[in-house]
Amino acid sequence: MSDTDLVEETEERDAADHLDDVSDGCGCAEIWEHLSERRARDEDGTGTGTGTETG
Repeated sequence: MSDTDLVEETEERDAADHLDDVSDGCGCAEIWEHLSERRARDEDGTGTGTGTETG
């Protein structure tokens, strides 16, 4: 495996990191909910989320 292949593989993995906690086979509503909850945790800085975000 070349260095270029390793870089591309790492970039692909990093691009999907935000979906690591989403189970295989879930639908778009579950993905949207997961991303909304994660965004809320990130915005409030506590790691717990408030559920009051708008977007």
